[in-house]
Amino acid sequence: MSAFCKQHNVSRAWFYQVRAAAQALGPVKALEKRPPIALRHPKTTPASMVDLLLGTREELEKAGFDAGPLSVIAKLRRQGFQPPSRATVARIFTRAGVVVPEPKKKPRSAYIRFVYPQPNACWQIDATEWVLACGTKVTIFQLIDDHSRLALASLAASGETSEAAIRVVTTSIDRHGVPQRFLSDNGAALNPTRLGRRGELVEFLKARGVEPITGKPYKPTTQGKNERFHQTLHRYLKQQPPATTLEVLQTQIDAFDRYYNTEREHQALKPGMTPHEAWNATPKAPAPGPPEPEEPTVGAERFSGQRRVGRDGNVTVLGTHFKMGKKYIGTTVNIIHDDTDIMFFDSLGSEIISHPIPPKGTPYVGNGKPSGIAADPAGAVRKRKIRPVKTTTTTEQPEPETV
Repeated sequence: MSAFCKQHNVSRAWFYQVRAAAQALGPVKALEKRPPIALRHPKTTPASMVDLLLGTREELEKAGFDAGPLSVIAKLRRQGFQPPSRATVARIFTRAGVVVPEPKKKPRSAYIRFVYPQPNACWQIDATEWVLACGTKVTIFQLIDDHSRLALASLAASGETSEAAIRVVTTSIDRHGVPQRFLSDNGAALNPTRLGRRGELVEFLKARGVEPITGKPYKPTTQGKNERFHQTLHRYLKQQPPATTLEVLQTQIDAFDRYYNTEREHQALKPGMTPHEAWNATPKAPAPGPPEPEEPTVGAERFSGQRRVGRDGNVTVLGTHFKMGKKYIGTTVNIIHDDTDIMFFDSLGSEIISHPIPPKGTPYVGNGKPSGIAADPAGAVRKRKIRPVKTTTTTEQPEPETV
């Protein structure tokens, strides 16, 4: 019965009515009976609201802004309208053919997001590449606040340099104060500490008491908020006239930042809040105090440099052979050590191994992996393979008898 009703797109109740009419009036009269059609659909979204939703989406798309259901709802709500729910708007967009459903998309509830509790507790910086109308590649620095997602400052520069990074950070500090922490990747212009070098931006931040931190190499999710910010900016710039100069590009970026901060409700914040509103809703984290001057340690060795791994997989520092491993043979490693610890990094800034500084005169320090090395009180000594000695046996021949 259910399969039959589903096949003919009728309800079970209407089927029973037809069957009853056939028994009482005959099959001819029963065939004249038609399924009831509702005259009103009180829960259907009015056509005027559907047109408004589709028109607002088209307007946002042409401007280069996010045009999903939540973005459209947020814009209409701020204009005084009462749009339907996100699910209803999504169905309207699907029926209109302006979006492609993604049934395999990961639900938003599955994401776990880490957020600092206050504005200025941590800032994040990253750079993205853009191309001018003449084909010249330039760099855009974007600096955001982790808690509120506020676009603190953006800068169009000719390249990813420390000078440009310091310039955009200085602008942000003048506008919003000094942060407690500062997150970046391991790029040479931002924080090359893992590469065994000192960075100008790092020294600039430390002089103001800011703690510079970095994400692990090959872990772009650490800077995921910046990466998502880049995507939103790129979508906007693609809808603008191609910028001919850095000044024109900077004007476009400033217009985007104003919209992003004050008009666009951010979906990672509380419902209905823009980054600017989230920035003002919570007290700011106190600025860090000035850094304490470092007291020089008498006799302490400070070293930051590079060494080439030998054919035996070792690197020699402070008169000690440190084992790196066979896969690093022939490569250059970066070394940082003071009077207590020594750290080794590969060319990409990934940490290979760290050790406490061994006692003076230690000939060898292994890497904790089987390597055919045995340790004795005087240091590690290579195991000597003892080869069995081949021996030959002789069979005594009997002396010939004498006749």
